[in-house]
Amino acid sequence: MSKKFNTTPEEWKARLAEINVTKEDLNQLVANYLYVEGFRDAAENFSREAGISPIDLASIESRMEIKRAVQRGDVEEATEMVNELDPEILDTNPVLHFHLLQLQLIELIRQNRISEALVFAQTELAPRGEENPEFLHELERTMALLAFEMPNLLSPTAAPAPAPMAVASTGKGKKEDTTPPPMPESIASLLDQSQRSKTAKELNAAILTSQSHGKEPKLPGLLKMLAWGETMLSDKGADYPKWQFHDLLKEKEKPATEPDAMVL
Repeated sequence: MSKKFNTTPEEWKARLAEINVTKEDLNQLVANYLYVEGFRDAAENFSREAGISPIDLASIESRMEIKRAVQRGDVEEATEMVNELDPEILDTNPVLHFHLLQLQLIELIRQNRISEALVFAQTELAPRGEENPEFLHELERTMALLAFEMPNLLSPTAAPAPAPMAVASTGKGKKEDTTPPPMPESIASLLDQSQRSKTAKELNAAILTSQSHGKEPKLPGLLKMLAWGETMLSDKGADYPKWQFHDLLKEKEKPATEPDAMVL
């Protein structure tokens, strides 16, 4: 039987003190998070107060303009901005390009521009579906939106509501239920705002990669690694001081009026 790992708070702190993590390292982590997530003003203020190298604020703004365009359904505008920023982003990411085209088709259907949607699907998406079975499946799923009644079709974020009950006479005194079948969730989800957000996140990651940045901020990944490590220790029955983040934040809390309140 393996020996149970036990340590006192003092021993744990001593072990942590042996790890060299500088204030500059922590500030860079925060700056990276603000940059990747697109918090332009916060990134500018933080980098100035922390005294770290200037952040490319223009690139943040252009990424966020593209992201906002996708999130409000202006896919054509977003695509034009991406191509102006770097034409190779979509040329070298066929899956991303397909997802943008798919979202553009969804928006045409949402706006009840059915004729345009059919032409767009035939000219832009069908050729890609012939080359990739996964694309074909997604195209079929998107086109299935046309098979259902969608009274809330023009709502930009809401999923379609059920159609009202309809009945028809059978000629024998009985009434036949002609209510259209409910839309399956796998299809209705295409009209949800989360579909736009998912595509916007995918596009944002591709832009970051093209600019030699990580797709995701480093800070959340480190916190996930910390949680994973604590879970592993707990599973092995280790007795060690646990991180209590809420308590830690309270201890570190400073008045907002202090000039260096943002700096670690």
